Amino acid sequence: MQTIPSTIDDVSAVWLAEATGLPITSITASCIGDGIGVSSAVYRVTCSGPGCPASVVVKLPALDDAAVFTSTMLRMYIREVRFFDELAAASPIRVPRGYHGAVDEETSKFVVVMEDLGAMRIVDQNVGMTLADAERCVQELAAWHATWWGSAEPIAERGAAVSLADPIYPAVLPLVFGEGWDKLTNELSDIPSAIHSVAPGWSALMPRMLTDLATTPTTLIHGDYRADNILFDADGSVVLLDFQLTGVGSGAYDLAYFITQSLDPSTAGDNEKALFDRYIAALVAAGVPETETTRLWDDYRTAALFCLVYPVVASRGMDLHEPRQRALVDNMLTRFTRAVDDLALVDLL
Repeated sequence: MQTIPSTIDDVSAVWLAEATGLPITSITASCIGDGIGVSSAVYRVTCSGPGCPASVVVKLPALDDAAVFTSTMLRMYIREVRFFDELAAASPIRVPRGYHGAVDEETSKFVVVMEDLGAMRIVDQNVGMTLADAERCVQELAAWHATWWGSAEPIAERGAAVSLADPIYPAVLPLVFGEGWDKLTNELSDIPSAIHSVAPGWSALMPRMLTDLATTPTTLIHGDYRADNILFDADGSVVLLDFQLTGVGSGAYDLAYFITQSLDPSTAGDNEKALFDRYIAALVAAGVPETETTRLWDDYRTAALFCLVYPVVASRGMDLHEPRQRALVDNMLTRFTRAVDDLALVDLL
């Protein structure tokens, strides 16, 4: 049985060749994604060998213990391995080819080796997407959700994704949210007042939010549909990365997180309803009954409030003195503030 490397130092040319079946004879690894992802350590491994790809991407557990704890408790590493094994082939959005994946379901050890798509265009989440890119992302997100519309519950039942109604969330999230909120308030002096208006009541409301967002009809949600996990192919089509938060719930969850966090506040505020309407029209065009879309605006607002969890929990594993990580947290909080105001999220409390 193929061993699971503990660190990138355990990934040798021999190990990689045996794991992937590629004719790799030598490798060089370098860390990528600093300040983008916090739940995994991500490496580009350049490869030599007859007929092998010039490089592959290797994902291992995060270097931060707090991030590993959260990722393990929320089965994030299990989800990504199972996505490539069971779900990737059905995705209507292009995803990287998976060469190898393994996870020890009783520990935090995991590894994924995948196609390196780093040459494709990416939009820095700190900059924010243009409206044209956002429209394409919304269109393809609807295709993703339509693919699994009303048929995703069995995926959660067999453990390849986690339902938003899973008891692991109320068991884990209040603890890690509280730790993240303490870190933010201790290290940042300029948290917007709108966030202070909702954060103290977030944990108490969280179980109800998730129950609402797990009400049928459900679909497979990506769970982290944001600019830093999206690439654009030469023809403008979306290529999607990072499947550690795949879940089952309302499609509005992904949509709300994308619009509220991947667009600058002005673009999001000016175009939010138009992008929502585009998403609904694309769902219906793909065969989703229009009667099953009527609750999605309410779900959208609920999901927008729930998504405060992302910057707060992520901050536990981030260095808030590192410029890009600090900028990402600042932007997420600023964009969430826009959503609080424009979507009247305080009323949901």
